[in-house]
Amino acid sequence: MDLFTVTISISILIYIAIGSYAGRGIKKLDDYFVAGRRAPTLLILGTLVASVMSTAIFMGEAAFTYDGQFGAYLLFPGIAVTGYMLGALFFGVYLRRSRAPTVADFFGQRFQSRRLQQFAGFTIILGLGGYLLIVTQGAAILLADLTGLEFVTSLFVAWFSYTLFTMYSGSKGVIITDTLMFLLFMGATVVFVFYIVDGFGGISTAITEMARLESKKDIASWVGIVGEGTDWPTALDYVIWAVVIDISWALVYAVGPWQASRHLMARNEHVVLRAAILASFCVIFLQMLVYGAGGLINLANENITPSETVLIWAAQTMVPEMLGALLLAGIIAAALSSASTFLSLVGFSVSNDMGSKPLALTVNATRKIMLATSVIILVCCYFFPPDIFWFMLFIGTVFGSSWGPVGLMSIWSKRITKDAAFWGMVSGFFMNVIPATIDYLGIYHMPEYYPAVIGTVVSIVVILVVSARGKVSREEKIYRMRLHQTPPSDIDRVNTIKTLLAPLGLVVYGCTMPVLLLKYYVIPYQIGTGEILPDGSLNWDTPEALISLSAFVLHVPLALLAMKIIWGRYSPQSRRNQNILRRAQSASGKT
Repeated sequence: MDLFTVTISISILIYIAIGSYAGRGIKKLDDYFVAGRRAPTLLILGTLVASVMSTAIFMGEAAFTYDGQFGAYLLFPGIAVTGYMLGALFFGVYLRRSRAPTVADFFGQRFQSRRLQQFAGFTIILGLGGYLLIVTQGAAILLADLTGLEFVTSLFVAWFSYTLFTMYSGSKGVIITDTLMFLLFMGATVVFVFYIVDGFGGISTAITEMARLESKKDIASWVGIVGEGTDWPTALDYVIWAVVIDISWALVYAVGPWQASRHLMARNEHVVLRAAILASFCVIFLQMLVYGAGGLINLANENITPSETVLIWAAQTMVPEMLGALLLAGIIAAALSSASTFLSLVGFSVSNDMGSKPLALTVNATRKIMLATSVIILVCCYFFPPDIFWFMLFIGTVFGSSWGPVGLMSIWSKRITKDAAFWGMVSGFFMNVIPATIDYLGIYHMPEYYPAVIGTVVSIVVILVVSARGKVSREEKIYRMRLHQTPPSDIDRVNTIKTLLAPLGLVVYGCTMPVLLLKYYVIPYQIGTGEILPDGSLNWDTPEALISLSAFVLHVPLALLAMKIIWGRYSPQSRRNQNILRRAQSASGKT
């Protein structure tokens, strides 16, 4: 048994032991579904990041930069991660105020509509169930390649490792193990990337060499490799695709079920905001490390096949064995953390959201439903081919187009009706899935971002049209008004100042990232391409130089907006909050 197998085996056993131990204190459904709503910032941060960083990032996205989009992925400003902060500000804290056990349940309560809750639950089961299948198969394939086990044996090991603690301990076990996995793959990735960059002579030298790479010309440019043989005929086509996809994923980070549901477990609204903003830091930092490493490995080997194994190849050949083993254990952890999150959400929706009327659930009954759900997934993993793409049509941007408009308007629109919310979610879902299916089957080819745009636009139009023909009920109005009442316990000067440090960090990021990109990317790139000015100074007449400033343009204004909203919402000094505290004190005196 080699070091890779031993390291992965030990890490899996640790997750099972700690996750299962966390289930010992589960007594109530609130503990099982939302971890008792007592999770601190670190656990919410850990589960937010771990649930989104799967093998799709460490394998699929790394392959994308290795094949041609290295520069584009590093220079673009991280539009998608703004969804964490904006989602927490404009949806997440209000979702937590609802005290719903699931996000689908929130929609049912907000619009007094069981059928909306059922359809939201259906999208979770179909979309995240498909994603769970893919992640489980990916983890099994990776385990088989690294350990020499048969695929079926690896499939069972992967399935059993996350099912055991997810079924037994619910959300409490998931967020604890997610955080452990997050710390592992974050730490291993940082050390791994710094090691290989040092081996290439430092980041500046590596970027210059990437700019001179003849076999993949333009891989380090601001749009990467475009034109003949790619999905983007021109640079403009790539930019449109990147911006639309990033905006769609921003909506997913804001209201998508596997991200927004984490807010239901937070100790208070300050935890929601701090964790979400810190998650944007961690995700963009991890993405830059993974994307950067994926592209730079071209300097060691330009012919890795399949390209999805680029980081695995590097872990086995370019770094000390122990470091490689930790990185591979981290990639397995990323897969298992996403799988545990998806299983918990699918299981919760099956048990809580799908019946014609709410069931009288117990913790043990919910555990049995969770186990049955997981067994079905295991069977599907065995019979469906591991490289199946069909289920990918139902994830990611599908939630952006179907949940995004309904989720945000459920908080901020006084006119949206329950029928409009239902048909808006239905139309957004199917008008994303149907065009994507048509394209996948080859009936009619369209740009990849079309389904997301069509679904989102149709959802918004349907909501507006149906709302204009209906009427909001008194119960819906009252429920929404209550959501906009800040809890007195969260109106606190000390906590507010601490929370403001998170967006302040984004201001610092927005100011420093352009400087770092100019020094360590743009100038070395211009040296490699010969675009540097004769005196060795920066040439501003290049797209790479200008786009490096976009982090400042995007993140600093959004961070300042967040600081203004947080201060106004939670500072005891505002007149509105003084009235809330006065009413709370009066009510407390009467009781």
